[in-house]
Amino acid sequence: MVTAPDGVEILGPVDGRSGEILTDEALAFVAGLHREFEPRRRELLAERAARQERIEAGERPAFLDATRATRDADWRVAHAPKDLLDRRVEITGPTDRKMVINALNSGARCFMADFEDSNAPTWSNMVQGQVNLADTVRRTIELTADDGREYRLGDEIATLLVRPRGWHLPERHALVDGEPVSASLFDFGIAFFHNAPEQLRRGTGPFFYLPKLEGHLEARLWNDVFGWAQDRLGIERGTIRATVLIETVLAAFEMDEILYELRDHASGLNAGRWDYIFSVIKKFRRDPAFVLPDRAQITMTVPFMRAYTELLVRTCHRRGAHAMGGMAAYIPSRRDPEANERALAKVAEDKVREANDGFDGTWVAHPDLVETATAEFDRVLGDRPNQVDRLRDDVEVSTEDLLDARVPGGEITAEGVRTNVSIGLRYLASWLSGVGAVAIDNLMEDAATAEISRSQLWQWVEAGTTLGTGERMTSTLVREAIGSEFDRLKAAKSAPPRLSQAREVFDRVAQPPDFVEFLTLPAYELLE
Repeated sequence: MVTAPDGVEILGPVDGRSGEILTDEALAFVAGLHREFEPRRRELLAERAARQERIEAGERPAFLDATRATRDADWRVAHAPKDLLDRRVEITGPTDRKMVINALNSGARCFMADFEDSNAPTWSNMVQGQVNLADTVRRTIELTADDGREYRLGDEIATLLVRPRGWHLPERHALVDGEPVSASLFDFGIAFFHNAPEQLRRGTGPFFYLPKLEGHLEARLWNDVFGWAQDRLGIERGTIRATVLIETVLAAFEMDEILYELRDHASGLNAGRWDYIFSVIKKFRRDPAFVLPDRAQITMTVPFMRAYTELLVRTCHRRGAHAMGGMAAYIPSRRDPEANERALAKVAEDKVREANDGFDGTWVAHPDLVETATAEFDRVLGDRPNQVDRLRDDVEVSTEDLLDARVPGGEITAEGVRTNVSIGLRYLASWLSGVGAVAIDNLMEDAATAEISRSQLWQWVEAGTTLGTGERMTSTLVREAIGSEFDRLKAAKSAPPRLSQAREVFDRVAQPPDFVEFLTLPAYELLE
């Protein structure tokens, strides 16, 4: 344990270059954030739990009467800074050194350095990721790999954005006054303290993505955090710019209000599709009207997904904000030309839809997809940096549209059960080993997609769903499927490490009676 000034205790090792990041000044800054905002964070998390109880008692989400004036009024967010005007392709990924360099050199307009769903939050990952951010901002980041290959930044690199962890997560290695710090405040505070002044000197700025928000009061908390942080460092308010991921069904009803709360700091909204599907399952987990079929059948064109993304574009453009598309899960294969061709075709199809719907940019998870995604947005945008001026007044989305969980032709299959179990076990084994973004069966899996896998199993058992084979979904069936897949994976030549612990976690989170809000919470207790 390292005891720092201002009541901060660091329970993880401070070695190598960690000391450059975990300075007394930076930790005092984080402590200030904690003392100022932790009580409100806890109140908002308690309101999440209370809202869930009301939903399970029959309440349905709706557009808020109390904020109708905000939705009806004519206002716009702050104008985007020059390096966030053109965001047609953003690459995302964890903050390990090689990934950061390759992403910045990929040709994408922006890179979202991710401390959240694609990053397993080992202490080493979180601190080294901050070292990598600091080196990136100062353009000193480089790497000589074990095989002798050297990685350095090119002359032109992507604009950097940072995604801290969500409000629900703690950073158990950093205590203030004996309490774990919010992971959101830790990630944001360290990154902002070390880099914001340097970013401004270099003609850019501190840009962030905000995950997992469930409503405008949570956005207001972030806005107040930004104000406090800028005041503390003597930086003009409005310098920070944030893009909010709309990845919960509750937030979809408050898009206007979220942008309004952050209006001096907002740059846009992003359609976080995989977490959004997980959110629909989680929030309505006991409601038979929301039992969804196999994950592969929940496409972006099913009613509730179509309604949510079209509303997002309309809302953003009415407010002068960027509408950012989501992540296609397909990834290229350098070993299998046919699989590679299929992946590129699927990604192109996804990006054609987004560009034609009015999105200003999109996400990819692999450098080899940047060219494909860029080509589809180039066809629509041409020389324009974005299409914020396309207002989509033709879009009308109701409460019923956002809650229309029908999936035409959808079914729950034995193969869907097996796939969910396999993805869940393999992903968790990787996550517990410190890797949070994993290629499985030519798809990029992260915490969001793993959440879909385990929550679907839970929902299907809770609903007593009958499979196409005539079998009824039960906890026994799920346990048998987990055991069978565990045995198969363990017998493989390249058995995943920490598979037994992955099974332990998955057994706990994939079946009733209790629903664990995020699988990463119990898994975090096993993380080194």
